[in-house]
Amino acid sequence: MLQSEHELLTELRAILTNQRYNPTVIRNHCTYAQEFLDYLQHRGICVTDVTEAQVERYLDYAIALFRKRRGRHPSERWHAVPRSAIHALLRLGQGQWPPSEKVTCDADALRITICNEYETWLREERGLAQASIDAFLWEARYFLAWQLNRCGADGLEAVTVGEIDSYMDLRGSKLTRSSLKSTAERLRSLLRYLHWTARVAEDLTPHIIAPRLYAYEGVPSILERDQIAAVLASVSKDKTAAGLRDHAILQVLATYGLRASEVRNMRIEDIDWRAEVIRVRHNKTQAYTFLPLMGPVGEAILAYLRSGRPATDARELFIRTRAPYCKLEKIYSLIRQRLRDAGVKPSGRSGPHIFRHARATELLRAAVSKKVIGDLLGHRSVGSTAPYLKLATEDLRAIALDVPGPEVLA
Repeated sequence: MLQSEHELLTELRAILTNQRYNPTVIRNHCTYAQEFLDYLQHRGICVTDVTEAQVERYLDYAIALFRKRRGRHPSERWHAVPRSAIHALLRLGQGQWPPSEKVTCDADALRITICNEYETWLREERGLAQASIDAFLWEARYFLAWQLNRCGADGLEAVTVGEIDSYMDLRGSKLTRSSLKSTAERLRSLLRYLHWTARVAEDLTPHIIAPRLYAYEGVPSILERDQIAAVLASVSKDKTAAGLRDHAILQVLATYGLRASEVRNMRIEDIDWRAEVIRVRHNKTQAYTFLPLMGPVGEAILAYLRSGRPATDARELFIRTRAPYCKLEKIYSLIRQRLRDAGVKPSGRSGPHIFRHARATELLRAAVSKKVIGDLLGHRSVGSTAPYLKLATEDLRAIALDVPGPEVLA
């Protein structure tokens, strides 16, 4: 191997060691990375020139080599380890991975330019949160790729209503009514921007028809208090690092009804132990809420900090239990698993948001005003809290009027 390749492997090993990967994992990653470098050298390919297609071809080659050596197919998840090692190596060799999108034609250049300018407009003019910007950009890239691949760089200005209908038919074939409505809203935003910047001649936004959703047509699934208690009791028996972390997360969700992103982004400094206050960062509104640190929550977090949280420089409170030790990217799967372990089966979705709905329902049943509930949930307006009213079905039944019978009407 070239000296530069030796240096890449040395740097890869150092990074994995600093991230506290298991020694066996480090050895496996370096072995797979070296085999990939040997493959590149044999074919005269420089690390800095590797493409995503070449990585996929190598993985096909590695799978065939695995079958030849061992006489059997690798497991379904086997490819994840060499892929992870190769991606880590390429991040060092190229500075980033996946590589930045390359312009191959005028249509690509136009699409990339529009998306970059559109992202700036969404952030600076509309003031959207990053999660919303990502969703709007995904739709923009998808639509622009669809239109420009069909009609070329000159086909955007004269886009027609029929083409918009064809696109919505394509997108709507596998979407629910709610998702289709969101798609329509994102497409309207893009076409409004394209018309405003004179890239589309006609304002087509009035022609994008979305399905009508009624305010109270669906009732989200929630957990009752005994179900929440069962989940907390079940996870409290797990004294592993994952168990301590998940118990703390569930206590936070059950007590405050936070969004999943607010839990994932919670930092160590957001907890004031002396004042017994917890600071919540609301990603949607970019505002802060200061809540009392309740006893069960504080005890669960303290137990996690003492015995469950790995040593890491990350400031986020809740950390992965396996290297690299960084903040959790998602908590849906762990919530679903903990519900399953406790034998709790919600009627609908089983993600973290059901704790948010449950908390709102409890407060409604306790006659707490919508304004206070909205402040706790991080809503900008009382109107955002109104949909939670449909969850307190038992309360609504209690005040329902009797329907008069035929004899009364007569």
